[in-house]
Amino acid sequence: EKEDKRPAYPLSWKEQTYLINELPEHLQSMVLFKLNTGLREQEVCQLQWDWEIPIPEINTSIFLIPYNFGGRNGKGGVKNGIDRLVILNDTTKKIIENQRGNSSPYVFLYKNQKLGKMNNSAFKKARVRAAKRMSETEGIKFNDDFANVRIHDLKHTWGHRLKIAGISFEDRQFLLGHKTKSVTSHYSAPELTQLIE
Repeated sequence: EKEDKRPAYPLSWKEQTYLINELPEHLQSMVLFKLNTGLREQEVCQLQWDWEIPIPEINTSIFLIPYNFGGRNGKGGVKNGIDRLVILNDTTKKIIENQRGNSSPYVFLYKNQKLGKMNNSAFKKARVRAAKRMSETEGIKFNDDFANVRIHDLKHTWGHRLKIAGISFEDRQFLLGHKTKSVTSHYSAPELTQLIE
């Protein structure tokens, strides 16, 4: 992605549907989770059950990703250098419940192993199939941008949708993990409820 400086490509809802339908089941969950949280690829791949914090007052839980969780090479972590609070909406709560019960410390698995990356051959083949199927089914021109959608574009999709929904700039920054203020247990149930909404 550092070498590929093309503009962000947020998915439309229709493109999302076509993409999800072409993905293998384990990537469906991960992609939907990323589309509904704005997490970075390694934050999804490395998500651990130990990072889940129950919030019984509002009948939900959150995840708090440690800033130094390791990333892909074991030396990285949350990009902005602070712990990352992950708010779960209805979609992500269902995804988490479907993953619950595995014997691994990691939330998302493929063949009982943690996936090293989402941007793999299965994702790359699925995005091309999705673009082709959408072109054929909808009777529209093949979309090269959709056929080459990047994993990071899923984060852009989340941010784009938050903006369209009228979410304040401050809340968007927070939900996207761009906020520079440290995130700890200072957040109350009403504040978390507002972010969930």
